[in-house]
Amino acid sequence: MPSITKTKQFRKKSPPPVPEAGTGWTFLTNHAHVLILLAGDPEMLLREVAQTVGITERAVQKIVAELESGGVLTREREGRRNRYEIHREIPLRHPIEAHRKVGHILSAILAGK
Repeated sequence: MPSITKTKQFRKKSPPPVPEAGTGWTFLTNHAHVLILLAGDPEMLLREVAQTVGITERAVQKIVAELESGGVLTREREGRRNRYEIHREIPLRHPIEAHRKVGHILSAILAGK
């Protein structure tokens, strides 16, 4: 009697679906999102930042104040608008990432823009 051998069919696994933007959790905090936007456009209105990040303008104002008090950015008044200068040489705050600077994360995120 001949032996019957079973062959396995190998299927390529398709990559997992990419979630829609703005749904679920994200890797970066709102602080990082605000910082990235202001690094990309130092004269962006905080109202626009809030709309883009998906938080309130008051929350953005608080984040900017925290970033300013932490030495990460400086707010400069130009007429009726603000201009934000990012201090890229400041180390990141958490001990796990403290060996990197603000500029490293901004460079990585803004490199493709």
